[in-house]
Amino acid sequence: MTSVSEPQTPEDRTPETPATPETDGPATGPSLEKKAASAGRVLPTGSAEEREAAVEAATLAVRRGAVVVLPTDTVYGVGADAFDATAVSRLLAAKGRGRDMPPPVLISSAVTADALAREIPGWARSLMDAFWPGPLTLVLHQQASLQWDLGDTRGTVALRMPDHDLAREILERTGPLAVSSANLTGRPAATTAHEADGMLGDTVEVIVDGGTSPGGSASTIIDATGPEGRVLRRGALSLEELNAVLEPLGTTLVDNG
Repeated sequence: MTSVSEPQTPEDRTPETPATPETDGPATGPSLEKKAASAGRVLPTGSAEEREAAVEAATLAVRRGAVVVLPTDTVYGVGADAFDATAVSRLLAAKGRGRDMPPPVLISSAVTADALAREIPGWARSLMDAFWPGPLTLVLHQQASLQWDLGDTRGTVALRMPDHDLAREILERTGPLAVSSANLTGRPAATTAHEADGMLGDTVEVIVDGGTSPGGSASTIIDATGPEGRVLRRGALSLEELNAVLEPLGTTLVDNG
């Protein structure tokens, strides 16, 4: 639908850790070409058949190293295979950003976290149990054996499990995706497939149209790489909600958001 600073844009950049909308033109010439390209790129999901076709198209595009757009529980995201460094570079280029702003990684299941991260604190697992799938991004130490290049992550990875059935259906087929908000850097994140198309256009191969996204608050980002948990970005989950889970465990979060 998890680490992160375009001005507080949902599902956007990976935070540093210590170690760590489109106007139609005239219906002639280039405009017709653009509309035709867009029509082929934006795939509906209104029926079961359309949904399956869109998910499969996105999956195949990811496997080819292409960049795709998918809906999440916050805003639309632009994603690429997290294990394909060239594809991740294409994602960053599509947004107009550099390696200093690496994307978070979305996963379909909490079980995947152990394959991607190490030294996950018990309190962080309690937050996963309470708030995944949902708007919680955890910055963790990445597994040293991972052969990927997300940018300047300082040995960390920001993980999130989105609370969006269509997003997770795609993730189940593709595996972990590097996903950032679907927008050009400095512009509001897209909440519809056509807004995403208007900004990203030919830089993406497939746009899965899941309707208007909820938008609203970004995910709350927690740094779980140090001796105590820190709030790096305030978001949909309040400090009170998070600490209600942690206090019985004898710990609370420090708010650096």
